[in-house]
Amino acid sequence: MADVLDLDSVSVVRDGTRLLDDVSWTVREGERWVVLGPNGAGKTTLLQIAAARMHPTTGRATILEERLGAVDVFELRPRIGLSSAAFAEFLPDHEKVGDVVLTAAYAVAGRWHEEYDALDHRRGGDLLAAFGVAHLAQRTYGTLSEGERKRVQLARSLMTDPELLLLDEPAAGLDLGGRETLVADLAELAGDPRSPVLVLVTHHVEEIPPGFTHGLLLRRGSVVASGPVERVLTDEALSATFDLPLHVQRLGNRWAAQKRLEE
Repeated sequence: MADVLDLDSVSVVRDGTRLLDDVSWTVREGERWVVLGPNGAGKTTLLQIAAARMHPTTGRATILEERLGAVDVFELRPRIGLSSAAFAEFLPDHEKVGDVVLTAAYAVAGRWHEEYDALDHRRGGDLLAAFGVAHLAQRTYGTLSEGERKRVQLARSLMTDPELLLLDEPAAGLDLGGRETLVADLAELAGDPRSPVLVLVTHHVEEIPPGFTHGLLLRRGSVVASGPVERVLTDEALSATFDLPLHVQRLGNRWAAQKRLEE
């Protein structure tokens, strides 16, 4: 089984602050990973490395068998799907929803003078349909609810048929209904063997969709635990990650965590 992502002793230092500290992490074909940690743990920085949008200060990062620093990242990035709140801010509110998805084929936000063929239009429409928002194709992006926007962003992230899909807190800002709809969408994606390798960043175990196989716990830029999700999501590891006495349990095919009561 080939390595899709391989970080070897990766550290990132910015303005004297160590955002990642000696992180080693390997993601292989067919795996679905969740990355958990508190604010400031380094999750978004880790995803920026995985998306080939940041280089490590020290260590080695290999993505889709291409080493950062020895590859043209503009050729590598189209092979990686990314959905993040930071990038979503660049999507024009006046753009039609169908075009928001379509323009991912050129890795641009907003239509200009690009040319798209029938295959592009068909793929964009199919992706909108897959996430239940095909009926919004002619609406402007700015008129959508937060939940609708998240699903359009997911459709956009798959437009180039990526080999690696990175999702940075896709459920942030959603109400309970919106979150559960999104989790169901991601569970369907995780269960499809044709889907790319998935990496999901979140703060909450409740947002882990069924079908995710592995977990990575981060605290202050360092790895607390990494491996199969059942071995990683323990009371001890989660408590160390969030610096709080926590009890985690699996309820059917979902997870939940709460503070342990004093005995």
